[in-house]
Amino acid sequence: METTHRVHTGDARDLPLPDDSVELVVTSPPYPMIEMWDDIFTDLDPAVGDALDDGDGDRAFALMHDVLDAAWAELARVLAPGGIACINVGDATRSLDDGFRSYPNHAEITDRLTDHGLRALPDILWRKPTNSGAKFMGSGMVPPNAYPTLEHEHILVFRNGERRRLEPGADRRYESAYFWEERNEWFSDLWELPGETQTMDDGLRDRSGAFPLTIPYRLISMFSVYDDTVLDPFLGTGTTTLAAMVAGRHSVGVDRDPDLLAALDRRVADAPERSRSVARERLDAHREWVERRRADGKEPGYEAEHYDFAVNTKQERRVRFYAVESVEATDEGFHVVHEPVE
Repeated sequence: METTHRVHTGDARDLPLPDDSVELVVTSPPYPMIEMWDDIFTDLDPAVGDALDDGDGDRAFALMHDVLDAAWAELARVLAPGGIACINVGDATRSLDDGFRSYPNHAEITDRLTDHGLRALPDILWRKPTNSGAKFMGSGMVPPNAYPTLEHEHILVFRNGERRRLEPGADRRYESAYFWEERNEWFSDLWELPGETQTMDDGLRDRSGAFPLTIPYRLISMFSVYDDTVLDPFLGTGTTTLAAMVAGRHSVGVDRDPDLLAALDRRVADAPERSRSVARERLDAHREWVERRRADGKEPGYEAEHYDFAVNTKQERRVRFYAVESVEATDEGFHVVHEPVE
């Protein structure tokens, strides 16, 4: 199996893609009202900077979302009928001249995307475990002027119209299956996963909010099949592209910052080992699950066609994993060769 991964320096508000050309979007945009992204929003609309200078949080919040809204219009244009969009975003808290308050980015983005014709589906809360004992902001132990800390982000899920139809019995659909026990974990509405450890240089770290590979990899595995194309219009350091390589899908990534895109060259060198490691972990975890199932007196009902283990449902029988064999840089991005994991 071979996949292509195109990378473009450009603007999410003007995607270099035809209509209805991607089956899945997985992205994390700049978060409005988070200070690390103030300059980006101000560069795109100087009125944002004026609102912040005036201490007008409501106006700054609305203007930042107006900037993103043009990207959401493009997303709706390029997403194929039945395609899925997954948007990872955090809410913000901030004190300006109008006082301390919370800014509900997830609610505003949901309204904007549904206004563009997408259908909101149940979303996922990504909770980042923390060892901090400071679970509040405010004035110590006495009421009433303390506030909960934000320890979660939202993964918003949308569909473009009705459910997608695939050809009956398609190999690519059944080879892309996930395990029964993975389904039960992945399709929960609460994920407890640590954030990404940033290893890039300080200048890039200040411009990136990378999420851990596990998040786009899960979403790609949940909502796409082999030979699909995954888009990230806010690519950053390329975690979605790397996840698409590991998952055996095509991808397109766009970002305004060429320095961030250049960082991807260093990351894809790890794709062969990352893909084999992920495949081994999933296969080993499933074998352990089968043993526990049998120990409980519950024999899985089917045998996998490509592996030496049982599976719980008929839909899992043809599941197959692919690992990255080689990555070749091209003028537009990367060409990847995948081999089956035995």
